[in-house]
Amino acid sequence: MTTLVFGHKSPDTDSTGSAIVWAWYLDHMGTKAEARLLGTPNTEAAFVAKHWGFELPPLLGDLAAGQKVVIVDTNNPAELPETINAADITAIIDHHKLVGGLETAGPIDITIRPLACTATLMYMLMGAHGGHAPDGIKGLMLSCIISDTLAFRSPTTTDTDRQVAERLARELGVDIPTLADAMFAAKSDVSRFSDAELLRMDSKEYTVEGVDFRVSVLETTAPQVILDRKASLMASMEAVAKEDGADQVLLFVVDIIREEATMLIPNDLTRTVAEKSFGATVTGDTVVLPGVMSRKKQIIPALKV
Repeated sequence: MTTLVFGHKSPDTDSTGSAIVWAWYLDHMGTKAEARLLGTPNTEAAFVAKHWGFELPPLLGDLAAGQKVVIVDTNNPAELPETINAADITAIIDHHKLVGGLETAGPIDITIRPLACTATLMYMLMGAHGGHAPDGIKGLMLSCIISDTLAFRSPTTTDTDRQVAERLARELGVDIPTLADAMFAAKSDVSRFSDAELLRMDSKEYTVEGVDFRVSVLETTAPQVILDRKASLMASMEAVAKEDGADQVLLFVVDIIREEATMLIPNDLTRTVAEKSFGATVTGDTVVLPGVMSRKKQIIPALKV
């Protein structure tokens, strides 16, 4: 049976690239595997796949009971197919906090480490095999690290992430700032997406003190392009929350260059969240949060209602 490798429902560069990387590695080690996506990847992920010569993986479709799968870049059942516990989960490779709720038929390989990027962890798990991977696979791993560390600007960046990225860049003859600029330009081009698509593009579901949030982050080098759509985005937040079974969408527009986030404040609940979580003083429908760039390390752990 072919093992299917996939990440979460809002595929970013790490989730998309890591699925392709690990499917290659399993094949390389003698286990037939294929990558899948659980949704439409963001513009940066699409750019990265094309840049390194890969077609985007197909969408998963129905997940049959007993299907062998490897889960990457998440361990949260809310970000996975509803039937995930009926599948034969053989491994989880992740760098997020342990959520709980997944069930397996037997013991499996689970590797979760406090790194900025799943691809960094994969490179470590591959050992010597990572060194002789095809250039395209190395390029995907490098791009994943650049994306998740925001070119080493993110506070989630570890020395290991930086060292692996720099090693891959040397082997490929790639200038990291040049590749990062191209990737972030692709990520910043959101003109073709609807408001609802933007709110779901890079989002995760979290419950805080009984309140269900969809926490959306848009990382960009051109934040004003998104903020110019502030009124329509705020009008869409209620509808998206209702459609997705959440109490509230929280939207953070992360300025990669200025290293800050702008949080949209459409109502009293979001105002309370901003003030209690970040010590902010809210006087309008947005608030700037200096130094806030990471949902995993700075946003989610701070949330209060």
